[in-house]
Amino acid sequence: MSLEPWDEVRTALHVARNGTVSAAANALGVHHATVIRHIDALEDRISVKLFQRHARGYTPTEAGRALFDVAQETEQRFDQLEAQLKAMQEGISGPLIITTIPELSEVLLPWVASLSANHPALEPCLRTEERVLRLEYAEAHIAIRAGAQPQEPDNVVQSLGTLPVALFASAAYLDRHGQPSDDDGLRAHAFVAADGSASRAPFEQWLKSEGHRIAFRSNDHATRMAAIRAGLGLGFAPRAGCMADMIEVMPPRPDWQSALWLVTHVDLHRSPKVQAATRSVRSFFQDMLPG
Repeated sequence: MSLEPWDEVRTALHVARNGTVSAAANALGVHHATVIRHIDALEDRISVKLFQRHARGYTPTEAGRALFDVAQETEQRFDQLEAQLKAMQEGISGPLIITTIPELSEVLLPWVASLSANHPALEPCLRTEERVLRLEYAEAHIAIRAGAQPQEPDNVVQSLGTLPVALFASAAYLDRHGQPSDDDGLRAHAFVAADGSASRAPFEQWLKSEGHRIAFRSNDHATRMAAIRAGLGLGFAPRAGCMADMIEVMPPRPDWQSALWLVTHVDLHRSPKVQAATRSVRSFFQDMLPG
C-alpha cells in the first residue's frame, strides 16, 4: 500500500472533518470535482473504502477513521515543520554552528557571548577542530579559519584581518630562568610547541626554523596553554586570547601572525541568522585587531 500522494490523503481528511464534498472543497479552495477525484483515486490506490456515501454527505468507515487518525497527526507535523522552516528562514533563531581552530576558541568566546545577548533565540555551538568541517555538507553554518585563503567552491570568503600572536611565559618560569630581551636570549630557553597538524602555524614554523629547544609538545591547544601556565617553557598564543595571567615575553611579529578568514556557504550566506552572525563577527574583529 502506498500513501505517497499526500494531497489525496489531505483532501480525504477534510471531507471527514467537514462531512460533505462541497464543504471540504471550500476549506481547501478547490473545485468539488477535485475532491471527488482525490477520494476515488485514494480508495483505488489502497483498495479500501474510506467513506460511506449517503444523501447527507460522507461518513468515514472504520478503515477511514484509522487512516484519518494517522493523517491528522501527520498534518500537525507538517504544520509544525512549516512553522519551523519559516522561522529558520525568516528569524534569527535556532542552532548556529561555528567552526574554527582550537587556538581561536578563547578569542571568539566574547563575540559568542555578545551574539547570544543580542539574539537570545540563537543557540550557538562552537566546534573547535583541526579538521576542516565541510560547509557544503552542512557540518557548520560559519567557519573562521586561519592561514591561506580558503579555496573551496561555492563558499563566500571574507577577510577578517590578521591575528597578532605573541610569546608568553608564566611568572614562575621567568623567576627561574629570567626574561629574554632579544632573539639571542631566546636560545637559552625552552619552548612549548605543537605536535601534528597544529605545527603548520606560522609561529610554529618559525620556531622550527630557529632550532630552539622544545621542552614539551602536545597536539591539543588547551594542553599547550596549561603547559605554559605550569612553567614548562615559553609558548605562543594570540594576544587577544585569555592570557591575562601570563607575561608577554615578546610582542607580536609579522612572521608569527596568521590571516583570518570568515567562510560561509553560498546557499546559507543570506539567511537571516548567518547574516546576523557574519555582521557581528566582522565588527568584533574590526574592534579587536589593530589597524
